[in-house]
Amino acid sequence: MDQPDLMDQLLARWSDARPDLGVAELAVTGRLSRLGQHMADRDDATFGRFGLNRGEVGALSALRVAGPQHRLSPTQLGRGLMLSSAGVTSRLDRLEKRGLVARLPDPADRRGIIVELTAEGLALVDAAVVAKTESDRQLLGRLDPAEAEALQRLLKKLLLIMEPPGG
Repeated sequence: MDQPDLMDQLLARWSDARPDLGVAELAVTGRLSRLGQHMADRDDATFGRFGLNRGEVGALSALRVAGPQHRLSPTQLGRGLMLSSAGVTSRLDRLEKRGLVARLPDPADRRGIIVELTAEGLALVDAAVVAKTESDRQLLGRLDPAEAEALQRLLKKLLLIMEPPGG
């Protein structure tokens, strides 16, 4: 694709201003940053149709795929969502108020709780993820299958560098 984009223009200006700097890496990382924001905006629009935000869908999704009982401890949720305990509590408060999750006593720890996805939460997260999948399918349908596969492999490789397994 030979059509210049905003990053090409920005990189050209940086090269003019600081030819000694060498900003070639920004051609990748700058585009990834911009794409991240565009993807977040798309997800916000999609999930907003269900009265949810991305963080709430993340928590509901973690519970949805946690096994047949759809239960996790707040600690497990926090680890998976990269949230502090205060962040998990705040998110769970909002979801519980809407009847999408329930807090139950942890049978293995008298002081602990387990978070369970309710039937309403299950139906809502399923619908939201179906809508996101359709939105993503439309976007990535603009690439040919080989391009989409190559992009997926490269992004996975980069993500494994930043998030090593077991790290």
